[in-house]
Amino acid sequence: MKNDVLIDDQKKKSLTVTNLIWMGFTVVWGFGNVVNNYANQGLAVITSWIFIMALYFIPYSLMVGELGSTFKEGQSGLSYWIKQTMGPLLAYLSGWTYWVVHIPYLAQKPQNLMVAGSWAIFRNPKMVKSLNPIVLQSLVLIIFLLFVLLAANGIKSIKVLGSIAGTASFVMGILFILLMLAAPALRGVEVASPNMTSIKTYLPNFNLHYLTTISMLVFAVGGCEKISPYVNDTQDAGKNFPKAMLIMALMVTVSAILGSVAMGMMFDTTNVANDLKMNGAYYAFEKLGQYYGIGSSLVIIYALTNFAGQAAALVMSIDAPLKLLLSEADAKYVPNFLRKINDKKVPVGGYKLTTILVSILIIIPALGIGNSNELYNWLLDLNSIVMPMRYMWVFAAYFALKHYLNEKQGVEYRFTKSKSFGKFIAGWCFVFTAFACILGMIPKEGEPFTSQWNFKLMLNILTPVVLLGLGLILPSIAKKEQAKNI
Repeated sequence: MKNDVLIDDQKKKSLTVTNLIWMGFTVVWGFGNVVNNYANQGLAVITSWIFIMALYFIPYSLMVGELGSTFKEGQSGLSYWIKQTMGPLLAYLSGWTYWVVHIPYLAQKPQNLMVAGSWAIFRNPKMVKSLNPIVLQSLVLIIFLLFVLLAANGIKSIKVLGSIAGTASFVMGILFILLMLAAPALRGVEVASPNMTSIKTYLPNFNLHYLTTISMLVFAVGGCEKISPYVNDTQDAGKNFPKAMLIMALMVTVSAILGSVAMGMMFDTTNVANDLKMNGAYYAFEKLGQYYGIGSSLVIIYALTNFAGQAAALVMSIDAPLKLLLSEADAKYVPNFLRKINDKKVPVGGYKLTTILVSILIIIPALGIGNSNELYNWLLDLNSIVMPMRYMWVFAAYFALKHYLNEKQGVEYRFTKSKSFGKFIAGWCFVFTAFACILGMIPKEGEPFTSQWNFKLMLNILTPVVLLGLGLILPSIAKKEQAKNI
């Protein structure tokens, strides 16, 4: 009878290894990750990808699996894990971190829309690159405000369109790898980078500049905690989840390596253009069209799909992280103004705070950063500093899990049964993430200690301090409000 119950239970679990692999792969991998990290490190990034996958991403993914399996009743994920292991105050702070790290993300998304629009309409980036930074950021602010209104009205169709466009962009990224790797044989294309058969080409120079780029790699492989709620819907989770994560990690690694090789074949690794982060993906599809004699069709398709995907991501990132914070955080830590909701179920107080913070982050950098390309690169780098800070809560939760609840019964999947090893690997990932974020604050462009370099450094330090510090202040405001109501 007991075996029959187990069999029936497994039948109810619908996710197979293949389902999990695909879900994880699409969440983590993106063509932009390949372009951005190639722009930072050239072909040496291939060694970096191998390192980051083996020593960071795989244990990260498997820790997420155990957390999801242990706290199967908590569908919201990270905040629930923290609440169960470290209490409601830290759960609120983790939720705050998850929300507030999206502020720089929201500040850059309108730039991405403008770049995609420029390529879709004009087949080049001149519309953005030619603009004065203050003019550019003024337009960015207008676009952002329009999308805040769009999000407030709950436009669902753009989210559906974004899902389709996101899948299309994903397919385009895979297509680039396949077409570029085949181009020398099929179209007689000459390889752009010299010495691609030499091992030295792929060895990083472990200097300060290299260390400042690690945060972009960490940024690229984060986010797998999004699939944690599905651990308990997986058939034979104890066996299939780690198998799926390992295969997915291998697929991401192979895709990143082959993508980087393809980039090296197309763009000279010894002379990387300074606007490759902004326009590299578009240059890539423009060149592919030339190689295969199909004109601008590929770059137009990519620009249109990327535009739709970026638009949907902007809407969802205004709305979803904020609602997650407000739904999960203990009300005693959140002031009334932030919890105010209108008739349409829109958290208007949170929207106002989002608008204020993003607007400040859009305008202030334009006052001290000299051109639109540097501004774009700086905002992207800022995201790589700030966004991984939310991953640190995952590792903190896992450390606490192994310390306090390692013997919890009914857990279908465990990354490791060893309490000490689990704490060690969580500590390693936590420290490594912090190390990457801190060193990432050092500006990667410009002459050190010039006024513009100092301005970037100041913003890189102050932005996370202010954003995270604000979350420490709000509980005291909420406490005063509650004291008045007694």
